[in-house]
Amino acid sequence: MIARLVIIGAGEFQLPLIKKAKELQYETHVFAWAEGAVGKEYADYFYPISITEKEQILEECRKIQPAGITSIGSDLAVLTVNYVARKLNLIANPEITDIISTNKYEMRKAFTKHNIDVPKFIKSCGDGDIDIKELERFTFPVIVKPTDRSGSRGITKVERIEELQSAVDTAVSYSFEKEAIIEEFIEGSEYSCECISYQGEHTFLAFTQKFTTGAPHFIETGHIEPTDLPSKNIAFYQEVIFNALDALHIQNGASHCEFKVNSRGEIKIVEIGSRMGGDCIGSDLVFLSTGYDFVEMVIDVACDKKPVIRRKKAEEIAVIKFIFNSEDIRTLRKIEQTHPEFIQYVSEIGDVGAHEVVDSSTRFGFYILTVKIKEQLQELL
Repeated sequence: MIARLVIIGAGEFQLPLIKKAKELQYETHVFAWAEGAVGKEYADYFYPISITEKEQILEECRKIQPAGITSIGSDLAVLTVNYVARKLNLIANPEITDIISTNKYEMRKAFTKHNIDVPKFIKSCGDGDIDIKELERFTFPVIVKPTDRSGSRGITKVERIEELQSAVDTAVSYSFEKEAIIEEFIEGSEYSCECISYQGEHTFLAFTQKFTTGAPHFIETGHIEPTDLPSKNIAFYQEVIFNALDALHIQNGASHCEFKVNSRGEIKIVEIGSRMGGDCIGSDLVFLSTGYDFVEMVIDVACDKKPVIRRKKAEEIAVIKFIFNSEDIRTLRKIEQTHPEFIQYVSEIGDVGAHEVVDSSTRFGFYILTVKIKEQLQELL
């Protein structure tokens, strides 16, 4: 009998999932808007239905009768995946996870309830509703974000209270529910933790070091695995992150925990997604750097199979670099000429300079490298 897998989303970051499912002999049924659906060409069956149309997708899935349903790298897709999976009695996270893992305000409340250290935070709907007395207990700077978006959209670091209302209005304009969260800014270097969970058991796969444009919008410029985190702290960081996954009731599938480590080595969790990290972190960097086939694990869990944790290749240093300007293009062209063997993938590159880069979705492209030693990376970049 043919095993069928439903995949929600068909953009470029979903391609590794579609291709892996085909490699594993699944019949792929892919749902997404037709525009920009590069995965359409690789799917056995493609359905031009928005990933937010839960009931329409459910109706089609009742006919398909899949072994599992999954997605990678999208909070919106995760909501549809879990909804349809629960309706079809397939493996999924509980309904509460849909709310507290995709809404930053509800996530902070869940962390507080489980005694996980969080910065001071409040919510705002804009329109001048900020409680100034409530803000008196805050220490500036603060960070303002939409409660329910990702990809650096609508994020602003605010140094002075006079700048706050404008930042809130911007965040609200990006938010689906038209709400913003204001929280004290967490100092420290940025990282993420990539895990796979099955029936409540969490397995650590990799740490990722993250680089951004910095204030005010913190658009991610690149990522590297492995990180510079001291080995003596690794076990403690994993314990804190596993506790946070439990606080969000994440029991099955991938997770992506963004955190900071300050100058004293203290870990502060920023947020967690019940999905793979986007920007090719889960789909590419984890496998290239560790040899763990994260994408296959996600498919296994979606089909209610315990994931096999084994390395399929030697460990390397893996890097993704995003294109922001002409200097980034020159660096890429130089690497293509001098060390093409290090290049794993180059995306389609947009018209650099045609618009301002305001969030992750407006970057002009990216490329992925692997090297054996850090000195090679320093030479290249």
